[in-house]
Formats: sequence, structure tokens, C-alpha cells
Amino acid sequence: MKITTRQLAKTEILIIIAQACIPLLIVFPYRVNIFLSWEGAYRLSQGQLPFRDFGIPFGGAYWIIPAIFFKIFGSQMITLVKAQVFINIIAGLSFRSILSSLSVRPGIRFVSVIFFCLSYSFFNFWPWYNHTVIVYEFVALAFLFRFLFFAGNKKKYLWLIGASLFVCLSVLTKQDGGGLALLICISLLAYSCLTNKQWMPLIIFTGSFLVILALFILPFLQYGFGYWFNHGQPPHTARISIADIIDELLGASQWIKFYLFFIILLLIIRFQNFKTLYANKQEMFFLLLTLSILAEAAIFQVTSYTPPDNNIFFHSFAFAYILSALASALPVNFDRPRIIFICMAGILFWWSGTYWKYIQRLTDRVIPHNEGTISKTGENIVNRKTYMIFHDTLDIPMGKWVQTGLPSFQHILVPQPTADGIHRLLDMNLIKENKNLKVLNMSELTPLAAEIPFSLEKNPQLPLWFHLGVGMFNREAALYEGRIQDRYYDLVLFEYVPNLNNFYPFRIRDALRNYYKQVDAFTAPRSADTRGTIEVYVRP
Repeated sequence: MKITTRQLAKTEILIIIAQACIPLLIVFPYRVNIFLSWEGAYRLSQGQLPFRDFGIPFGGAYWIIPAIFFKIFGSQMITLVKAQVFINIIAGLSFRSILSSLSVRPGIRFVSVIFFCLSYSFFNFWPWYNHTVIVYEFVALAFLFRFLFFAGNKKKYLWLIGASLFVCLSVLTKQDGGGLALLICISLLAYSCLTNKQWMPLIIFTGSFLVILALFILPFLQYGFGYWFNHGQPPHTARISIADIIDELLGASQWIKFYLFFIILLLIIRFQNFKTLYANKQEMFFLLLTLSILAEAAIFQVTSYTPPDNNIFFHSFAFAYILSALASALPVNFDRPRIIFICMAGILFWWSGTYWKYIQRLTDRVIPHNEGTISKTGENIVNRKTYMIFHDTLDIPMGKWVQTGLPSFQHILVPQPTADGIHRLLDMNLIKENKNLKVLNMSELTPLAAEIPFSLEKNPQLPLWFHLGVGMFNREAALYEGRIQDRYYDLVLFEYVPNLNNFYPFRIRDALRNYYKQVDAFTAPRSADTRGTIEVYVRP
């Protein structure tokens, strides 16, 4: 059976879209830290702007897509999942476009797209800035490669300006990833300009980037942009540490080092000298891109350290390059259906961990396996399921989480005590009898702004994010302490997470305990070592 290039191309797009839409069929447990995505998107959809109406240590580009989806579909938490479906589709199409511009063979491009979807997009159900910053980078690179390989046409410079726009959006989503995206684009353009002896593209790209960035930033300088936007200045602390990067690279990063070793080995086998390699433009562009992505991943895993799999975008680029290099060095036709099928099977087996846990949940319902935990003879059983004894009974398994029945939390599961606590809160006479409550919500249940409802404060001196030393600082903590001492708020929700370093400032809790009355407390939608309690305070 022969598969045409056109059939492969259509199937690639179908796989990208189908894989991205899988989350629409699932009910989700409340995601740790997703409160930031919801509130930022909600504020933007209500007409608020970063820096003018609230402070934040990064730009507001992260919330553009979720805010648009809030305007279209409403402010339910599940709308964030719908926004991420769109983001994943854009990511997949951008990756495919990059490989197409580099003339990667259809069979290799096909399995690389599958690899990308499985290794990077599949488990990104929720929008998060450490993911969105990379997606904007992919779009910028897709535009840049369209420019680099577009036949001589003056309109091709629109692709270059588009690349600079999305690099700006990347920078205004997260500084580290955006800055690295800028350096990657400049390095690719520098090689192109050097070999073509034409420097105008680099000038146009750099100029466009600076102009677009200025258009984004200048209107907000009067609102304290220089204070809030983190470029390592006080009260912020810089996360760039050469020692930490080297330590992480040499102490771990096995896949990055493996890919780098394999790429160098293939280069030695395929090219007799650097001059031959340098003259091969298409090879050099692909190599520069891949090495740059590996370098970015090595840095990104240190500067954006949570969650720990932020940087796994590098797998797809390294895989595509290595497979392309093998195709040129071996007498193997990677466009043959049998080879494509073997590669697909290998990828599915290699990355089975991304989908097996979901399959296992379904099989466990049909065939529960409890083997080896109870002995028929009464002997003590020790195996991988029983060798540790857990005495902690406070952690509620996610299998027992429930829906709240509230519109904003539709299709979202929370622990039963959390659901009960939310309903007790909404049943308070204080909430039922007052339509203009002043509320300070220092908890992860940010959708309560739409459920109670109450107006979110608009003030460039107040932060959207309450993590002390990250999203707010001593100046803001003192401001809140003063308001609490003056009993400014009618109702305060405070999430106490003792194992996290001032995720919500402990000093604010101390002030609340001195000047407000605690009337309730219930489990926060967290588990394991970062469990927390949401405390309800009212003005005495």
C-alpha cells in the first residue's frame, strides 16, 4: 500500500486537532495553581489590564487567548481547557510548519508530529505561562522559517514582522523563555545574513521587535511597569545562575546529553569537515535550531523549575533531526508505510507513560487488581504496593473528589470537604444579604469572584498573585496588613499552605488572626505534601 504525501499531510493535521480535543471529553480534578490562569483571564475579559489595574511580575500576553475564550464561552473553569485545546492545536501546526519549511521528509515529519503530540501536547490540559511562552516561540519560529525559505517576494517580510510580533508575545508571557526565543531567532537570522551577505533581514526583525515591544510597554510605564516586570531588579531576585545550570546539566538532564552526543556522532559520520557542513544551508538551519532548542531546555529547566517537565519540548526537535540525519546516512526509505508504522509503534511504546495512566483508570473499573496485598494464609505481604506504610489519612484520593454543582466549577472535581466548605460559604448571611461586599480572596478558589459575586479590586499597587517574593513583595504585604488592621474588608479568604514558602504570605495570616474573626475553615483543593486549608474570616 502506498501512502501519498497529501494523505500524510491531511492525517497530520487531523491527529493534531483530534489529540488536542481529547480533554473536552474528560472531567478534571481541580488543578493546583490554575487560580492564576482563571483570575487573569477573568480580569482581562472584564476589561482590566495588567499594570494599570493590577500588578504582575510578567506581561499579560499569557492571558490573551484564555480571555478571548472567556468572552466567547463564559468564565467557567472548563473554558480554560477549551482555550488550551486551541493553544495545543496552534503548537502542533507550528511544529509541523517548521518541519515543512526545513523540507523534512514526509514520513519523518509525520512520525515527528505524532511524537510532538504525545510527548508535549497530550498532557497539557490547562493553560500555563511556562507552556504558552514556548507555543508563542513556536509560532515565531514557524513565521521565521517561512521567511527564510520563501521564494523571493517582498511580501515575505510580513513573515519576518510576524515572527518579531510573536517573540514579543513570548517575552511578555515569560521573560526567560521569551528572551531565549529572541536569541534563537537572532542566531538563525545571523547565519542566514552571514551566508547571503545581506543584513537587512536582521535589521528589520530587530527593529520590528523593538517597535512592537515599545508599543506594548510604553502605555504602562506610568503604572509602575518597571517595578512589576521582573528583569532581575529589586525587589525581584534574578533566577539566572550559571552554577545552577551547569549543576542541573551535569547532574541530571540525561536526555539532553544523550541527544547532544548522538547528534555530534551523526555529524562526524556524515560530514568530513565543518566547511562542508557550513555550506549546507538547510542542514545548518536544522542543526542550529535543534542545538538552540537543547540549550534553551537546559536553561529553562533551571529558570522555570516548576512543574519539572516544563522543558520537554526539546524531545520532538531532537527526534526529528536525528531521524532526518539517519535517513540521509542509511539506505532506508522512511516514507514507506512499513517504516512509518514501525516508528509509530515505537513512539507509542516509548511514551506509553503519557496515556497508560488514563487507560489504567478505565481497566481498573472493569478488572480491579488488588493482588498481593492480602495473604490467604495470614502472612505479612511485602511488595511494591505494600512495602511502605502510610499513616496519613487526611489526604483524600482524587477518585473520591466530587463536583460542586456550581456553574464556574462545572466539570471540575474537588475534595468533598472543599465542596462542602464552598457551599457553607455561599450560604452565609453576610453574602446573601450584601451585594457590594469588599472581599479579599487569598485562596486558589478565584472563581468565587463570579459565584458570590464580588468585584475584583483595580489598583496598580495591588498584586494579582500573592506569592511573597514572586508575585508580591514586602511593600504589598504591608499595604494589606494596613487594610486588615483598618478592617477594610467585609470578608477574607486565606489559604494556609504550611509546606510552601509564603505561597500566601504567613504575615498576612498573622494580621488576620489579630484583627479579624475566623468563622470557618475547609480543605483546599490540593493533595500530598502541599495540602492546605482555606480559612474564612469576617470583620468582627
